[in-house]
Amino acid sequence: MSDTTHDGALATSKPPSADAGLSPAELARKYGLSVSGARPGLGEYVRQLWGRRHFIMAFSRAKLVAQYSQAKLGQVWQVATPLLNALVYYLIFALILQADRGMEKGVYIPFLVIGIFVFTFTQSSLMAGVRAIPGNLGLVRALHFPRASLPISFSMQQLQQLLYSMIVVLVVVMAFGNFPRLSWLLVLPVLVLQFVFNTGLAMVFARLGSKTPDLAQLMPFVTRTWMYASGVMFSISEMLKDKPAWIADALQWNPAAIYMDLIRFALIDNYGAENLPPHVWAFAVGWAALIGLGGFVYFWKAEERYGRG
Repeated sequence: MSDTTHDGALATSKPPSADAGLSPAELARKYGLSVSGARPGLGEYVRQLWGRRHFIMAFSRAKLVAQYSQAKLGQVWQVATPLLNALVYYLIFALILQADRGMEKGVYIPFLVIGIFVFTFTQSSLMAGVRAIPGNLGLVRALHFPRASLPISFSMQQLQQLLYSMIVVLVVVMAFGNFPRLSWLLVLPVLVLQFVFNTGLAMVFARLGSKTPDLAQLMPFVTRTWMYASGVMFSISEMLKDKPAWIADALQWNPAAIYMDLIRFALIDNYGAENLPPHVWAFAVGWAALIGLGGFVYFWKAEERYGRG
């Protein structure tokens, strides 16, 4: 098309574009464009995570090695820290406060050591989850990958640390007359369920911590209260036998107490089924499914917002 200007010059004009009048969303659909960093569907997200499984494992191992790299004793602190905690708690709760009531010394010491190591697994996974996004903002902003890789890898790190520590737990257990038997195999499914629970919990707090970094300062108080309410240092049923039954039931059915007591039941000969709440395995599976799957979906829902302000 052409037109004549006021000075006689010939001017040309372009024909109207076929894209004229289309909204940005319509243009994107027309040319097959997608939003950068948009949240994928849940199935696709799981496939992306599976594709990053080698990164998740390598990242968790690297974090585990680097954790105590500045200490002279290095990885020894993985075991020494909970053992020292066990010693302190034994001096205070057993010798001074007599929290070992209802249990012989040969039962209470393995009971206490198992409780501390197993609860530390959950506590550390939760704390690592809170810091998963704020502590790795450079990585989150520089690379495109499913962000759930971070809390999952931190939970894997804590699982590996617990597996190393279990060697010491088994030595303590055997030192007090508890030797390998078939029930020891129950430890494996319990740890799998606890890992699923811990990972879901880490993802819940990873999302919360990504928007509220100060949450990391509050969580030590929360986890300390949780520890005291979970029977790490004492038998809930024995300590609360003169209280209303619903209080003991509520404390025994909390997930930290369930996973600790199942491992105690598996490893300690004189810690029988009477110390476990009713339907304990149903609760163990239920907590893992509820928090594991629920936490994963809750984290995925905010995938596109991590690292953006």
